[in-house]
Amino acid sequence: MTVQELTHALSLNPFHLSAPAAEVTGGYAGDLLSWVMGRAREGNAWLTIMSNQNVAAVALMAGTACVILTEGVEPDPALLQRAREKGVNLLGATESTFAVAAALSRLLK
Repeated sequence: MTVQELTHALSLNPFHLSAPAAEVTGGYAGDLLSWVMGRAREGNAWLTIMSNQNVAAVALMAGTACVILTEGVEPDPALLQRAREKGVNLLGATESTFAVAAALSRLLK
């Protein structure tokens, strides 16, 4: 499933889509950036409530397909700018992290 397909399937808000054709191969939910850096896998959709600019750096280092800000979180202006500069797919969901993770899991089966 591509990031674009995921965006439509989950009715996500595309804050920034630089690579809509990126393949989503799994998911990871976490808010402790150092933990995510070491455990998220390439191609994961990363679910988080963190919205500072460091999220873009961690997403790049982990090779995630996209970042999904859950719980209605909006990106900080610095994060949105960094996502645009670095080509990070940045999406938003109004639902809880749990609900988005469950829906993502069903979609990827």
